[in-house]
Amino acid sequence: MAHNILILGSGGREHAIGWKLKQSKQVGKLFFAPGNGGTAALGTNVSTLPYEPVTTKVADDILRFVRDNKIDMVIIGPEDPLSEGLADRLAAGPNAPKWIFGPTKNGAQLEGDKAFSKELMRSCKIPTADARIFSNYEQAVEYVKSRETPLVIKASGLCKGKGVVLPDSQEEAIAALSDIMRKKIYGEAGHKVLIEERLVGQEVSLLCFVDGQNIFPMEGAQDHKRAFEGDKGPNTGGMGVYAPTPVLTDAIMSQVEREILIPSLDAMRRHGITFKGILFVGLMLTAGGPKVLEYNCRFGDPETQTLLLKMKGDLFAAMVACCEGTLDKVDFGFESKVSVCVVMASGGYPGAYKKGLPITGIDEAESDPAVRVFHAGTTRAKDGTVVTAGGRVLNVCATGTTLKEAREKANAACAKIRFEGGFFRRDIGWRAG
Repeated sequence: MAHNILILGSGGREHAIGWKLKQSKQVGKLFFAPGNGGTAALGTNVSTLPYEPVTTKVADDILRFVRDNKIDMVIIGPEDPLSEGLADRLAAGPNAPKWIFGPTKNGAQLEGDKAFSKELMRSCKIPTADARIFSNYEQAVEYVKSRETPLVIKASGLCKGKGVVLPDSQEEAIAALSDIMRKKIYGEAGHKVLIEERLVGQEVSLLCFVDGQNIFPMEGAQDHKRAFEGDKGPNTGGMGVYAPTPVLTDAIMSQVEREILIPSLDAMRRHGITFKGILFVGLMLTAGGPKVLEYNCRFGDPETQTLLLKMKGDLFAAMVACCEGTLDKVDFGFESKVSVCVVMASGGYPGAYKKGLPITGIDEAESDPAVRVFHAGTTRAKDGTVVTAGGRVLNVCATGTTLKEAREKANAACAKIRFEGGFFRRDIGWRAG
């Protein structure tokens, strides 16, 4: 029996998930809400089905669509609707789909409430940065003044990939506190702040399938947040990523499983959380061992694009296993190749940028069988032309036997794609060679 699936989201992550699901013999029709210029080639984009903010009407509309289109699985891509409890509402409603991929609201607290997440780590002695939590601005300022070592300032709530400041001085740290707690530049997400010690080392993204009882890590990946080559310029949502990363050795991975992954699952159970879905663990590999920077409760972006490009096995079967608690019965792995994802961004990103600019050369870029282009910030004009619609426009991914080969293939593919002002980094994976 072929199962129809609804994927909520509009980015490269959702395009990659749909692309991989399409390879499963168990998958029937794909629907994307709202989708983008690329997902339209895999299934049906439904621009009239909003999924946030999560209200009774939003949940009812989705459930009505599920009923009318015989949807068996709903995949919730972005973090906000998960943190607002969309999975709970869909599960409790009439005509609920058989499978909902994404954690419930209490599980999504791991990403939606950094203060809760930090306390959970402390409760099970999971290695992480030393931190203090403040809801009072004056007390937070006094604490900053008492510290001489470099700090990290974090808004506790969801800030759509923002809300983390790495100040170079006490003055900058206090200015960040003022922005977050007084000026409320992130709204209620800044009601509480975390002031952390700044960890030093290499950062690694580790995505894991979780079924409530079992946790299966994928390969480690390294993201590149800065806008320009050499890790210069402003922070972004991610300008590229590669996997696997050699810094996450077998010995360190064993330590991560023993000291972080299994204790994280145990800590969730102690807090009454049955987590099912994807647990994204942001790690810093310090001189004192691996430590947790943060948890996310969904597929990372652009890590997902890189990992799914080389995943062996049936993604749909893995997702069903997460929902049903049977991950130990699913067989999947990753090809031995290296995968690189290069983000093509709009001119001006992460600041202001133009939209509606025609894009050419995607088909030419994909003429290399090792290359796959996932759409992120795109849409289709009335005449069917693909045009820009966001800051991160395309995710150009390639595989190779070495990191150098994969990067060269991805860069060559990017050079074939054109849109006004578009730019990309040519040095993804530069720390590894």
